[in-house]
Amino acid sequence: MSRLVVHDANTQSVLQDTQDPAEIARTLAAIGVRFERWEVADLPAGADAETVLEAYRPRLNTLMGETGAGTADVIRLTADHPQAEALRAKFLAEHRHTEDEVRFFHEGAGNFILNVGGKVYDAHCTRGDLISVPADTHHWFDAGEKPNVTALRIFTDTTGWTPHYTGTDMSERFPARTA
Repeated sequence: MSRLVVHDANTQSVLQDTQDPAEIARTLAAIGVRFERWEVADLPAGADAETVLEAYRPRLNTLMGETGAGTADVIRLTADHPQAEALRAKFLAEHRHTEDEVRFFHEGAGNFILNVGGKVYDAHCTRGDLISVPADTHHWFDAGEKPNVTALRIFTDTTGWTPHYTGTDMSERFPARTA
């Protein structure tokens, strides 16, 4: 189940903890983050990338038309991936991108943690969640020690997705919370 936990960045106290998708969407919208729940396509587990993309094509076309995005792909990260540990480490450090980071969770779950305006927003995204983190937002991502995620990624320019690390210890101070 989706969950949002908001912390005070200085005291680490919990300011909000909700599993209500409408409340999650309202809270994240206040900092410019798009959060939606989409109906999940009825596909067999582990369906190939092209099948997953085609299943969501109507929704993707609408979203890409609204955002000006030019391309979409599917990323699958599982515990048996030969680079799972290295990929997790890459995403765990606080960073930003020069374009929006848009993900739709077809299978599995993961946490997008955002450091905005003195607060840390830990959005536990699950199957059916769409999240769009605006460009230049300081954040990190954790799919867990044993990841199992299949997500659609939407890009305006794939070169804009290069992580620019902040060098802070925020991701160590605020590890992902799961539902």
